[in-house]
Amino acid sequence: MPLPPALPDGGLRVVALGGLGEVGRNMTVLETQGRLLVIDCGVLFPEDHHPGVDLILPDLEYLEDRIDRVEAIVLTHGHEDHIGAVPYLLRMKADIPLIGSQLTLALIEAKLREHRIKPYTLGVKEGQREKLGVFDLEFVAVNHSIPDALAVMVRTKAGSVLHTGDFKMDQLPLDGRLTDLRAFARLGEEGVDLFLTDSTNAEVPGFTTPERDIAPAIDTVFRGARRRVIVACFSSHVHRVQQVLDAAARNGRKVAMVGRSMVRNMGIAAELGYLYVPDGVLVDVKKLDDLPDDQVVLVCTGSQGEPMAALSRMANRDHRIDVGEGDTVLLASSLIPGNENAVYRVINGLMVLGATVVHKGNAKVHVSGHASAGELLYCYNIVKPKHVMPVHGEWRHLVANADLAVKTGVPRENVLVTMNGGVVDLVKGRARLVGEVPIGFIYVDGSSVGETTEALLKDRRILRDEGFITCIAVIDRATGKIAAGPEITARGFAEDQAVFDQVIPKVEQALAEATGNGVRDEHQLQQVMRRTIGGWVGGKLRRRPMIIPVVIEA
Repeated sequence: MPLPPALPDGGLRVVALGGLGEVGRNMTVLETQGRLLVIDCGVLFPEDHHPGVDLILPDLEYLEDRIDRVEAIVLTHGHEDHIGAVPYLLRMKADIPLIGSQLTLALIEAKLREHRIKPYTLGVKEGQREKLGVFDLEFVAVNHSIPDALAVMVRTKAGSVLHTGDFKMDQLPLDGRLTDLRAFARLGEEGVDLFLTDSTNAEVPGFTTPERDIAPAIDTVFRGARRRVIVACFSSHVHRVQQVLDAAARNGRKVAMVGRSMVRNMGIAAELGYLYVPDGVLVDVKKLDDLPDDQVVLVCTGSQGEPMAALSRMANRDHRIDVGEGDTVLLASSLIPGNENAVYRVINGLMVLGATVVHKGNAKVHVSGHASAGELLYCYNIVKPKHVMPVHGEWRHLVANADLAVKTGVPRENVLVTMNGGVVDLVKGRARLVGEVPIGFIYVDGSSVGETTEALLKDRRILRDEGFITCIAVIDRATGKIAAGPEITARGFAEDQAVFDQVIPKVEQALAEATGNGVRDEHQLQQVMRRTIGGWVGGKLRRRPMIIPVVIEA
């Protein structure tokens, strides 16, 4: 699509900077009357085709020349895919206010301390209304797999936008905090011009299973375990950790938290009263050696197969916790799309070590934190929005969500399905897709942010998958003849190094022909070597390695 035109006077612009066409890095920007409001700012975790990448951020370039016009950042809840990129945005302007619930702000403040950023924060609760310049915000309780999640209603002179954040409609939540359908109905009666809805489970029929329903399955795992139980889940999944603590107390086991982020987040949740720790259940990981194995539960990170997380390191025998015969590993999470191979590698590695692995595929040990199709239909019928923009999901999720909206009576032309970069303008009560802004991937690679490019990742993939070849030749500056070499070194090939002796005469001949034709430029001679070796390796070995030719004049 083309770049969007200038926003008409009195209009409201919605720009998706992340979270559309992917599960992660959720970020939406609202603009009206020259002022901006950011809703969420999360990260995406890398897949196999992102070698060396630690995190992927939303493309913040759109905000660079508008950063002084950002009124605030609203955080719907404390998951990494919604708050993880906040430190990188605040590097652009550290005093942008952060608005969120008590737990959400506590989690982001802890993260920002590691980045040495002291934020300006405003804590809000469900039912609270705040006026921020041209934006009038009202917060609504929603139920998710982390406590204190909020939807937000944004009222402006141009119209109103209701953003659900991540939500479901669990009718028996562990913390007793229901999604406030009465508030949704009230806002619907008032009029919602644009409804941004969580699409992650739009393909799943019916209603999401209540959290309480998995407690018997977790108890069964604990009762049947002969030695240690190792539970892997997200470091912010307070509800799941609560169920593990309760099951441990019922089965006479002690629990230790493993992993810096797990210890930090659960400490915050307990301190604020969102996590109840039964007396005597929690112990320091350093004291595990003093306890019998059948009285131990470990709660760690790594449920998505992250290579540096505790569970992956246990599977690779690179952790102080030595997993072995009789241990039971419980993966208390669902698979994020794209992580399947990494998770199955970890499962297989743990089973090779003798552990029993229990996961969603073979036991009812996890329920989703997202609304299924039945719940989304319910919300559309309550809110009765004029326009719908599905968010938070891959393309198939967005399309499925759009179809649900149409089934409830929203006109097809009023359902706006777009990818990252899509721009929707709400003008005089009508919302339309008007263009798109260029959106790329910002990679966090060690200490560098944004320096890693697609070209660099392509080189890494070639090095990983195809190997590399170096070829060095010394050319006599006066005569143009080969004074030494060519000498070939290869890495990442199954064949013996001697096989490359076959290509050396071809390189010699190609160089001789080039210099005989008056070519003396080092770069041109390097290209001659690259083409010769590349053609031979492609035809002979069926490989396309990285080739590094070096020509030295002497």
